[in-house]
Amino acid sequence: MNRRRSHIEIIAEMLRVGENGAGKTEIMYSVNMSYAQLQKYLAFLLTHELIQKVEVGNPSVRYHVTDKGAELLKSIDSVIEVLDVDM
Repeated sequence: MNRRRSHIEIIAEMLRVGENGAGKTEIMYSVNMSYAQLQKYLAFLLTHELIQKVEVGNPSVRYHVTDKGAELLKSIDSVIEVLDVDM
């Protein structure tokens, strides 16, 4: 059965990928999303200070989860565990 992922599921997946730092392409392919979706979600995560943009060269950029983002991911994982939901 195919079901659509919720916004929370997508955000959690992006935060997991960004725990060790990741570029746009790595996030996009790991989370299985389009470039347009990636741009939308990255903007949201950056605005809410859940990830940070780190310049590692010119023009290389990586995205890392902030402490606030790590706390959110823990909370999401806790809720999933309590509800026994497969993600």
